[in-house]
Amino acid sequence: MMVDIHLHTYFIPGLPRNDQGDNYASPEELIAVMDRTGVDKGILLPGASPECRTQQTTPPELALEVVSRYPDRFYAFCNVDPRAEKNDPEADLSRHLVYYKERGCKGVGEITANLYFDDPLVFNLFRHCRDTRMPVLFHMAPRQGGYYGLVDDLGLPRLEKALAAFPDLPFLGHSQPFWAEVSGDLREDLRNRYPPGPVAPGGAVPRLLEEYPNLYGDLSAGSGFNAVSRDPDWGCAFLDRFQDRLLLGTDICSPKNDMQHAPHLRRLRDEGRLSEEAFDKIAWRNADRLLGLGLGG
Repeated sequence: MMVDIHLHTYFIPGLPRNDQGDNYASPEELIAVMDRTGVDKGILLPGASPECRTQQTTPPELALEVVSRYPDRFYAFCNVDPRAEKNDPEADLSRHLVYYKERGCKGVGEITANLYFDDPLVFNLFRHCRDTRMPVLFHMAPRQGGYYGLVDDLGLPRLEKALAAFPDLPFLGHSQPFWAEVSGDLREDLRNRYPPGPVAPGGAVPRLLEEYPNLYGDLSAGSGFNAVSRDPDWGCAFLDRFQDRLLLGTDICSPKNDMQHAPHLRRLRDEGRLSEEAFDKIAWRNADRLLGLGLGG
């Protein structure tokens, strides 16, 4: 069993995502990629924030429609921009979350608003996610302006503030500025990149995973893959150490994406570098437990 916790889709091609005419994968194209890479089920993440609207992405209603068409392959998250309901840090965002949770959504994300992690609007969203028991999956950005994602500084102090403020809310970390922080020698100019080479001790991500049980790692995209493959021996030790807190994901947007996350995990297992137990947890059991997928994990 393998569950991909980070997928995007849209029913029909529309405004291209980029100058190359690329579009989000259709549900059928996603299924073809999943079949090719041996992934059984996936979580669809809808869009909500204009910063990440290079192309219109699937809103929660359409994500739920995809689930209704392919119930054996997909689950859905919902998404709410922190500025919804009059851009007010006292807004009742539970109204949105309860509506979508009652219709089957398993969490909230991918959160991409380009606001500081500890902005009152963002903390209001976190408060309502906590109250409605909806885990959050966030994209992190290095700064405001020119980026999408919640903004933090080098060393992730604002994420740590949120983890401490909402200990009962599971946070799933994602993107370059999050995963680059596995290494203790990270520089500001490398935060939104894919740093190569050995991982130095003292990284913020291992420390936060150790100190805050409500933090989880979404291994998707080039950022997550780079974090566990740039220093192979360190990566295997990291996967083993935090096997209860890491989840398989790919972040497939385009059908052209060639994601090696699932084959990489299987290769580590088959070579004896990752235990069967750790493999199962990362591949599907952690997602099942955290999101209540009902798979028996």
